[in-house]
Amino acid sequence: MVFKYTKKENNLIKVPDHIFTFYRDGFKGMVLGKKLWKIILIKLFVMFVILKLFFFPNYLNTKFQTNTEKGNFVLEQITRTASSGKLK
Repeated sequence: MVFKYTKKENNLIKVPDHIFTFYRDGFKGMVLGKKLWKIILIKLFVMFVILKLFFFPNYLNTKFQTNTEKGNFVLEQITRTASSGKLK
């Protein structure tokens, strides 16, 4: 294989293309990896979409009307001491 000197500007343009080609060819060759990536994406979807909808309601929107009230509550909760107890 013979290497020719090319300008640095041309190499910088080719780098993203080489990276993309590397990953594209790597994923094409996977057999077990494709199944594992599907499982990972399904688990992430369940964790961040389904669980958020059902187990983490938007507390601030249900308790306060304005952004000022929300901001004051958050500031109070952040700056209070640990011994003062639970949320109001």
